Amino acid sequence: MKFVRFIMKNAALASVPKHIDHFSKFSPSPLSMKQFLDFGSINACEKTSFVFLRQELPVRLSNIMKEINLLPDRLLTTPSVQIVQSWYIQSLLEILEFLDKSPDDHKVLGEFVDTLVSIRNRHNDVVTTMAQGIIEYKEAFSHDTVTNLNTEYFLDRFYMSRISIRMLINQHTLIFDGTLNPIHPTTIGCIDPHCEVGDVVQDAFHSAKMLCEQYYLRSPDLILQEMCSKKKNHPTSIVYVPSHLYHMLFELFKNAMRATIETHDDSNNLPPIKVLVSLGDEDMSIKVSDKGGGVPFRKMENLFSYMYSTAPAPQIGERTRPPLAGFGYGLPISRLYAKYFQGDLQLYSMEGHGTEAVIYLKALSTDSIERLPVYNKTALKNYKVSQEADDWCIPSKEPLDLSRYKVPK
Repeated sequence: MKFVRFIMKNAALASVPKHIDHFSKFSPSPLSMKQFLDFGSINACEKTSFVFLRQELPVRLSNIMKEINLLPDRLLTTPSVQIVQSWYIQSLLEILEFLDKSPDDHKVLGEFVDTLVSIRNRHNDVVTTMAQGIIEYKEAFSHDTVTNLNTEYFLDRFYMSRISIRMLINQHTLIFDGTLNPIHPTTIGCIDPHCEVGDVVQDAFHSAKMLCEQYYLRSPDLILQEMCSKKKNHPTSIVYVPSHLYHMLFELFKNAMRATIETHDDSNNLPPIKVLVSLGDEDMSIKVSDKGGGVPFRKMENLFSYMYSTAPAPQIGERTRPPLAGFGYGLPISRLYAKYFQGDLQLYSMEGHGTEAVIYLKALSTDSIERLPVYNKTALKNYKVSQEADDWCIPSKEPLDLSRYKVPK
């Protein structure tokens, strides 16, 4: 019996490239926040969701798995990246088992929910494991600009794909597991139709404050101001995923607190962190301002780089690392959460003073549409970037010696 299972498993693995080639020919189908909401609240049908996901999830998985294979061999063969690749293969095979099963069978629907939960749990450590693979690569090989550019491009798309896959899985499992969320009974899956932004700001700030006080024994205060062009003196709310917004704000507060305390280490009074929430006709904007000394202009572009971190890189499983530092992935992944539904996250810094971070979100659920990577010829070109001479002069670190250009008298 074990031998039969071994043969079947190897046969399934051998068919993986064929399945990836097939499903990667299809483009993912982006959904709007309104579509997520309408389906979960009005048209919720487990059979419909099952039929959609058993096709859509393989498409999204296969599109990004095609791009994993385009990574440089030296990165692709690191133990951590190999682990991540094996997780994706296993998850794809598990979903493909449902392609020929009947959506009218309640047992099949129950097994599908269990499979999705298993896949979600399997992929919990994808970010840290892939980050560890980047560290393994950087430690083994010298700096390579072209590889860095290719890797940055891939990681943005890889993590965005992961966010979208978890969104689909969470919506299905939370809506069709038969229970209500006792803390947030009005949520549709993981979406809050009336997400009060001020409450999420407070939650994220207090969580960051607890970490900050554990490490530094003190923390700055929060000054929160809310503005709404439509309803004066009303809490600002939009249709959104509270956990996504919390993730972005928590990261910004951690950075702001760390910078504020380290800049004002000798002061008894820490300047507060100010948050301004503004809801307009098209945009919801959240500005987080600190007086943490700012960042030099030349380092700004590094803040959204996966290949750069201001803190020492932790090892997976390390329990003694500072709570306000990590792999350096906080900001780039927070920006992906903002971009996922067509928003953005931008930083403005004044060295010697402080930094302002602005989260831009769509105010209307019809405008909040998934931003999804698709594998095509354009994507392929980005993995074939070559090192070419810069068409701008690179400034010398040493002053130019003009004495050798003196005209003889």
